[in-house]
Amino acid sequence: MLIPNITVFNLLTARFGTGFFLAGIYPVGMKIASDYYKGGLGRALGYLVGALVLGTAFPHFIKEFSWSSDYTSVIISTTILACAGGFAMWSLVPDGPYRRPVSKLQFGVVTQLFSIPQFRKAAFGYFGHMWELYAFWGYVPVILKTYANYQGIELQVSFWSFISIGVGALSCILGGLISIRKGSRKVAYNSLLISGIFCLVSPLLFLLPPQLFMIALCLWGMLVISDSPQFSTMIAAAAPPELRGTALTISNCIGFAITIVSIQLLSFLLDIIDPTFLYLFLCIGPIFGLYSMRK
Repeated sequence: MLIPNITVFNLLTARFGTGFFLAGIYPVGMKIASDYYKGGLGRALGYLVGALVLGTAFPHFIKEFSWSSDYTSVIISTTILACAGGFAMWSLVPDGPYRRPVSKLQFGVVTQLFSIPQFRKAAFGYFGHMWELYAFWGYVPVILKTYANYQGIELQVSFWSFISIGVGALSCILGGLISIRKGSRKVAYNSLLISGIFCLVSPLLFLLPPQLFMIALCLWGMLVISDSPQFSTMIAAAAPPELRGTALTISNCIGFAITIVSIQLLSFLLDIIDPTFLYLFLCIGPIFGLYSMRK
């Protein structure tokens, strides 16, 4: 079933509006979490980002088990869930006890924040992470289809996309728990390092038998996101308390802008090179992030 009277203008307007309002959720959600915790923020953000991961993966689950094969069933389902989530935030989540409001708009805050060495290192590490993350998530179905074509087998692409992305929720929670003992920097650094290694060896994954391939893809899906809440924790910790929300928002805005470049790069290269070599270019982000985080 197609939506009647749809135009390119309506489609782009709806897509822009969705992206615009989504941008007000993630950094603000992390700021709200930081308002509730003086310590243990890494664990709290681990749960928060874990929920984000499940939300990212859930449309694949809906597509696999939908009552309809039409794409509008995914749109309707996610719209209902989004409205329910917004109502729950409005009615159930008040401001935290450690909230520090900013008294006035400060235009020089960007340069102020990036002049703090620890903030700059954490932010640059996060930017490297974002180069890889959303390009990987966006291309998981392509990875699965490429593997199926190379091996000459059938795969439930939507189902395994949900599994390989959604399993990252577990690693976010586990990383948050480990960060209490080992520190956020160590969790973020090791996660970024290993996910970067997966980028480098990605052409070899397509040669694995199906069971090992799915295990490897799920491990990659876990490690590509487990550093995200810890980078946000480091960014929040490095910023002055009254600027935590601003710091998280700035780093998120730049990080998501970077994802546009990496996704478009893969889209451009998809028709030029062998698709099994496509994900080598994702290692640019981890290399940059690891270099920025050096002691």
